[in-house]
Amino acid sequence: MEVFFYGLFMDDTLLLESGINPSNPRSACLDNYALKIGARASLIPCKHEKSYGIVMTVDSGAVRDLYSEASVADYIPEEVNIITNRNDVVIATCYNLPSKSLTGTNESYALSLYELAKRKGFPNDYLEKIKSMSKNEL
Repeated sequence: MEVFFYGLFMDDTLLLESGINPSNPRSACLDNYALKIGARASLIPCKHEKSYGIVMTVDSGAVRDLYSEASVADYIPEEVNIITNRNDVVIATCYNLPSKSLTGTNESYALSLYELAKRKGFPNDYLEKIKSMSKNEL
């Protein structure tokens, strides 16, 4: 199954440690969604925004197991159309928190996500949005 990861799960090393063996990773973006970081990251519908991430092919059972863990159990799968860095349109599953569950702040998460997104080569304006979600100097 194709899954669009936009938070720390974009790190395939983290996925491997969770028992997921991803394949075919591609940079991608999702139009009309904005990244929000509360206690964790989520994407929320927002016209004229764009969120970046990595789409990977993963085993559906392994992804269900991953999102059954307590820290991410509130995430809901949603089918989305993403655009890869090669301009291919891919139908993928994206796990998001319901808006009412997106509370708090997590500066450490924002910092880690900023560093990961920077390594993945995401656009500077997107990196600045992530950076603004942390009070830390990055």
